[in-house]
Amino acid sequence: MTRTPIGRLRQAGTSLWLDHLSRADLHDGSLAELVAGHGVLGITSNPTILAQSLASGAEAYAPHLDVLARKGASARDALRELATYDVRRAADLLEPVYRETGGEDGHVSLEVDPAHAHDADATLTEARLLRAEVGRPNLMVKIPATPEGLRAVTGALAEGINVNATLIFSRERYARVAEAFLTGLEQAHRAGHDLSRIASVASFFVSRVDTAVDRELDRAGGDEPRALRGRAAVANARLAYARWEEVVAGPRWRRLAALGARPQRLLWASTGVKDPTYEDTRYVDELAAPATVNTVPPATLRAVADHGRADGRSRIAGTYDDARRVLGALPCFGIDFDALTDRLAREALAAFKASWEQMSRQVDESLMTRRVLQEAA
Repeated sequence: MTRTPIGRLRQAGTSLWLDHLSRADLHDGSLAELVAGHGVLGITSNPTILAQSLASGAEAYAPHLDVLARKGASARDALRELATYDVRRAADLLEPVYRETGGEDGHVSLEVDPAHAHDADATLTEARLLRAEVGRPNLMVKIPATPEGLRAVTGALAEGINVNATLIFSRERYARVAEAFLTGLEQAHRAGHDLSRIASVASFFVSRVDTAVDRELDRAGGDEPRALRGRAAVANARLAYARWEEVVAGPRWRRLAALGARPQRLLWASTGVKDPTYEDTRYVDELAAPATVNTVPPATLRAVADHGRADGRSRIAGTYDDARRVLGALPCFGIDFDALTDRLAREALAAFKASWEQMSRQVDESLMTRRVLQEAA
């Protein structure tokens, strides 16, 4: 296995997860093939991916929608049932991975309704509901890392719920996520939970940062800005990893580790390349490091399996000075990096909300049409 690109990635300490889930892939065996043949160790999804799956795979969802229409399900309840059914099947598919890795991998992430992103209590209530409805130990509930979302992250972890804290674009926000994680585990211990059974990742977004920074560098023009193109996202992620190293070296984490806790891993998200001039595996190759996860879309997974350049070693160790130089140069060209990452986080959350609303309308229309046909039959 270590002779393959994906094997060398695992040797470096990175688990490869798939950023895609659909009913069609569950039905035709495509997902099982990726797990068995490409070393996929986990699955993530989000409202946009689910909306695309519903739109492109309507046939696969039709029988389930017929049943939900007969039951008189609301669009919201139907949407949750469709999503939890897929996640339950994917979790069962990954159960051997979960068991063989001692619960480190084999997780499937399902996101809470992003409309609750600024309501900690509603988010925590939904996290509990998703855990109950999926009913699998390898479920990981995705919670947006807004200020209110971080309160829900702490609360969910305190109750023993696996958490994927998502939509992280800045090192400052990641530091708050790490704090929420530590506090949640401390509360879980006081409540009597087995810390070794609680897993968490922090989803740090990558390629969208380069897309936004490169646009500003192109506006600036000249050789110096051009030399910085495609470097900000990796630099930002690497410095987040430096912060992770500080967390796991700290006394709070050492106390939790002694109680059996497992570290919250950084998960590199949005790692499909947006600029066609960049190597299609760059955000996987350049971020290989111990105790990390990289979740990739199907096209990137195929590219990594075919010609990924991981060599079994960390690509982050020894890079921090260069990363600081890259980000330190951006203000020279009028780029406020903190403001840029804040904007990206807001835009990403808005996009997820729009996808969720689109899905709700789509499911509502489908249910109404089916009820009319059922009543006429």
